[in-house]
Amino acid sequence: MLLSPFEWTIAKRYMLPGRSEAVITLVASISIGVVMLSVAMLVIVMSVMNGFRAELIDRITSLNGHAVVQAYGGRLEGWEDVLRQVQETPGVTRATPMVEQPLLASFNGRADAVIVRGNLPADIGRLTPSVLMGDLASLEPGERNIAIGSRLATKMGARVGDVLTIINPQGRTTPFGTVPRQIGYTITAIFEVGIYDFDERMVVMPMESAQTLMLMGNTISAIEVTTRDPDQTHQIMEPVSEALTGRAIVTVWQDMNASLFEALQVERVAMAFALGIIVLVAAFNILSSLVMLVRSKTRDIAIMRTMGARRQSLLKIFVTTGSVVGAIGTLAGVALGLLVLFFRQAIVNGIEFLLNVQLWDPQVRFLTELPARVNAIEVVVIACSAMGMAFLATLYPAWRAANTDPVEVLRYE
Repeated sequence: MLLSPFEWTIAKRYMLPGRSEAVITLVASISIGVVMLSVAMLVIVMSVMNGFRAELIDRITSLNGHAVVQAYGGRLEGWEDVLRQVQETPGVTRATPMVEQPLLASFNGRADAVIVRGNLPADIGRLTPSVLMGDLASLEPGERNIAIGSRLATKMGARVGDVLTIINPQGRTTPFGTVPRQIGYTITAIFEVGIYDFDERMVVMPMESAQTLMLMGNTISAIEVTTRDPDQTHQIMEPVSEALTGRAIVTVWQDMNASLFEALQVERVAMAFALGIIVLVAAFNILSSLVMLVRSKTRDIAIMRTMGARRQSLLKIFVTTGSVVGAIGTLAGVALGLLVLFFRQAIVNGIEFLLNVQLWDPQVRFLTELPARVNAIEVVVIACSAMGMAFLATLYPAWRAANTDPVEVLRYE
């Protein structure tokens, strides 16, 4: 829809009303502001939700893999053959044996529940990529060395070099009953995964040490599996599940965290719907400002009609005026949203410092920092939707202007 020089001149004049039309200028400015804020909020919220889901998937699967092959009764015997079978399954990129069990830890008079995990030395560094203190290389078989999560270290007041006592209720049997098994381990590393529950509970040690602590002999608890495509994990692991029927169960990451990701999806849809309503309200603001503009310019429209202006020209003038307002607000909103996302953590920290409140509670949100992941296609869809609503909002006022009867307007002039 190309505009002639005449149409473009009139459209620019109506985009910048004079001093006598301050109310129209104010309403148009408010319309731009509402569109900008609604688009920015939609971009921010959707990006944060995308980032939250992606970060959770990345960090949870980095610890638990995309699937877990777990033995009935918690002990998988002959696991070497099962491991080989899983590794040879098409689509599987890594299979790692592990020993994991909830136990009790004690240090300096304090005791707390922990999750003790034993892995092969080659896999420990991959599971705990962020080491705050110490060195994971010290976790060698035969050594009583462990690595613990950062929040567990803070809660118990433990540091690198301290001895943490791990208590296994399944101890040795005596004439006076079962005596819990207690073994002291030297903390040689403190790591941070970024997921609150893991950082608060996780204790990592070599698999041989974990087998000795838990009296498991040469058995393991499970095999952690990483696949080529996380979204196709169920299909990839289906042959393994059928082959191990009655011996072990295969659980994929979607099932392990089903309630969490379903809640995230519902929240994402609800937020998109609510913020979409705000964009619709912004479009109604554009409609109201154009209606006011048409009413104030009725005499001008009638004069242009008597001078030969066509209805199509008037239609294009007012559609252009409203569409430009929507486009300015949309582009400004996208820019504002991306700017806020770039400085999101600094903004959260600043608000928490100024108001002395905790906006991002890791105990509730699982992650220690506010994540975000911008989806370019999603941003384009949001921008196009906003401009599309703005365009639709211009049609009625433009139609009213194009159908103005100059005879009725100028009868008493």
